[in-house]
Amino acid sequence: MTMLLIGFARVWDDPQNILIMPVNLSNSIQKESGRLSSSLPAIQIAADRIAATILQGTHGRRQAGLGDTFWEFRPYQQGDTVSRVDWKQTAKRSVPYIRENEWELAQSTWIWVDQSQSMNFKSRPELPDKLIRAIVLALALCSLLIKGGERVALLGSGMPPVSKRSTLNEILEILMYPPQSNAESLPNGENLPKNAHVIVISDFLFPTEKLEKIIRSMASKGIKGHMLQIYDPAEDNFPFSGRIRFDGLENEGSLTFGRAENIQAEFTRLISNHRNSVTTIAQSLGWTCTNHGTDQRPETALLALYNSASDQSGNHSYA
Repeated sequence: MTMLLIGFARVWDDPQNILIMPVNLSNSIQKESGRLSSSLPAIQIAADRIAATILQGTHGRRQAGLGDTFWEFRPYQQGDTVSRVDWKQTAKRSVPYIRENEWELAQSTWIWVDQSQSMNFKSRPELPDKLIRAIVLALALCSLLIKGGERVALLGSGMPPVSKRSTLNEILEILMYPPQSNAESLPNGENLPKNAHVIVISDFLFPTEKLEKIIRSMASKGIKGHMLQIYDPAEDNFPFSGRIRFDGLENEGSLTFGRAENIQAEFTRLISNHRNSVTTIAQSLGWTCTNHGTDQRPETALLALYNSASDQSGNHSYA
């Protein structure tokens, strides 16, 4: 009996209609933390490399500016320039405070990377798992936007938008070890200003009803965004055969098939329908959506993300 310890995610409530999705099984949180820590240097190098590739093909510097509509005061953080300190508030509170304007926040890009267990899968040793590829793309996008004078923030992390390259290490740290409350569930963006721009990077292996509710809530506030669906090639073509047990990583239980190849057609139909549903949700609410396989060049996905952010700011920087 061939034993493949892969998992599945239930994306429909009907127990007779289950979408099988491969995910790696991690023996412990400590083991997973060690894997991510050892990947830090490689992630930084990979992000810098693909960001540099895109930067060579772009033209025009994206400019961030200060708007006229007051949004809020917030404490000074590392990376803020002294010119942005509000001295009146600073004098009142005895600590440095920054004045945020609504236009400035609206021109920021807010990024969320799905940290759920299904993102840890890779079907071949030479491939990155979905989470590592997502983090590399997110970090590279932050680098590109900051170099262009834009501000970035990680949705759900509590960090304010930043625009200094010195904060990239902090961004990577949060991407690797996000707040647990926001690691596996897309925040609803209730604290975002209207007309903000959001990037969501995920395999979207959760009920589309939940996704639509969150994106609709954002769209109702004028928030635009882009969704990048990341998948492993094995999730695309289901190359499994023989007797295989599929173990769920997220407490879904197990399923065993005597001849796994017999469900290939149904699997590919269900996954195709699910991806199409995600795309339809995005388009119907004024968002954009693209797909990216981990066996594909990351530069292609990064360019789509960068162009999405460029379109929202009114600056077009195409390669």
